[in-house]
Amino acid sequence: MRHRHETGRDLRRVAEEKFGWSRLRDEQLLAMEHVLAGHDVLAVLPTGAGKSAIYQVPALLLDGPTLVVSPLIALQHDQLDGIDDSDAPPAVAVNSARRGAENRHAWESVRDGSAEYVFLSPEQLAKDDVVDELAGLGVSLFVVDEAHCVSMWGHDFRPDYLRLAPAVERLGHPRVIALTATAAPPVRRDIAERLGLLDHREVVASFDRPNLHLAVTRHTGDDEKRDAVVDRVLALAEDPATRPGLLYTATRKDTEAHADELARHGVRVAAYHAGMKAGERDRVHREFMAGDLDVVVATSAFGMGIDKPDVRFVVHASVPDSLDSYYQQIGRAGRDGEPAAITLFYRPEDLGLQKFLTAATAPEDALVEVADALDRHDRPVRPAELTDEVSPARRTRAVNLFEQAGVVTTTEGGRLDPEPGLDQDDAVARATEAAETHQRMIRSRLHMLTGYAETTGCRRQFLLGYFGEQLEQPCGNCDTCDAGTAETRRPGTDRFPRNSTVRHTEWGRGVVLSVEEDRLTVLFEHEGYRTLSVRAVEENDLLTQDG
Repeated sequence: MRHRHETGRDLRRVAEEKFGWSRLRDEQLLAMEHVLAGHDVLAVLPTGAGKSAIYQVPALLLDGPTLVVSPLIALQHDQLDGIDDSDAPPAVAVNSARRGAENRHAWESVRDGSAEYVFLSPEQLAKDDVVDELAGLGVSLFVVDEAHCVSMWGHDFRPDYLRLAPAVERLGHPRVIALTATAAPPVRRDIAERLGLLDHREVVASFDRPNLHLAVTRHTGDDEKRDAVVDRVLALAEDPATRPGLLYTATRKDTEAHADELARHGVRVAAYHAGMKAGERDRVHREFMAGDLDVVVATSAFGMGIDKPDVRFVVHASVPDSLDSYYQQIGRAGRDGEPAAITLFYRPEDLGLQKFLTAATAPEDALVEVADALDRHDRPVRPAELTDEVSPARRTRAVNLFEQAGVVTTTEGGRLDPEPGLDQDDAVARATEAAETHQRMIRSRLHMLTGYAETTGCRRQFLLGYFGEQLEQPCGNCDTCDAGTAETRRPGTDRFPRNSTVRHTEWGRGVVLSVEEDRLTVLFEHEGYRTLSVRAVEENDLLTQDG
């Protein structure tokens, strides 16, 4: 076995020779060393901390291609471009946006060894022929990007990620690297369990970005808030020292409206949203990266994979769907370590739009039809065999809910295997409860977002506490610290320490994320995030240690 310093030397050499990186961050190097030592690895690094390097470099020291599961085609393109600009072997992607001939050529490149990296969406791995193709290639690394998508506690849960663990096993369980920018301790545990990580190691960097000045401005009227947003962005954009920047909006319509208003004031600005043609989106992306735009006004569709070090501000014209999304988006500022301004324009009524955008009810008729079809088969079946009486989209939604509820499991062959003695009514009830649990989680995230926007304490302490990280003193670089309302926290109760597992008399099992003198923040499995009064907990004996 090679000594660690020899492994580190090899990794640094490859990083510099192939990618031009003269140094690796401590977290990057540690994660890479774990990979080469044969471990599965879960790495949680902030946006802009170079997560992709964790697989790109070790891949060149291992035999066999590297499979990267990435949820967004736009993100795949960004990662492909990054590899193409290096001296590393080529990378290819197989997805629905490419022509059949392009996908065939991609597979040929992987087969003949000319391509080292192959990018797929999780939906691709639901296809038997794709997994069979990969099984014959001797995959050395199985990389799961945006790994929080596998957890129902994660802010962007995607049911297709539930099928990754069976795919890993069908490939002989190559070393797995799970990467994410946002995962509190309970989310990390869930990721490891759902991906079936073996003897894994975790590398978790601090969530703190001290160079970002955090601020929130509260408004009552929509017109007044819109004017304030434009004034703030104009003030930032007119000074070369405080531009370029990003303005995030809730809707596509708002991106166009704000971009038009800023353009009338002479700002070099462009709108960006998923409804635009691919060519237009690529143009905006290129111009922003080249420094030809002062501001991009965008929905959350913009930003994945963008590594522009000198973004000097991020402004949100409205609340996002969670602090997880907010943290990822503001993390696109100040990657060069220089100061950057972060402002959230908050109107409580805007939370209603987010509740509408994130609302999703269980498709009861589809659940009943799929449960009946499962009951009629006495063998594992492909999803497409189940029923023609509901649309494919609703059928997929029903199957996903049954998987979440544990009613069915996916075999290594990609078929659905219902639990023995399946009771249809019970199956539908459990799937419905899974949907309702997910909605409670979404609502609880909005509640935490409200807490961030309305706190008079140190805003950075609140944000870090959401991710299970404790900042003992006020940060001195947020609006509440500037105003003098942030106070040094006194130690909280030692009965329920951070990251401990607890059980609530009504809400069941959860994990303590932050502890203050007068309150606890707990993430409950079925109820989501809750902030509890320490006094109420102790007087009513609401919590007990659970394991």
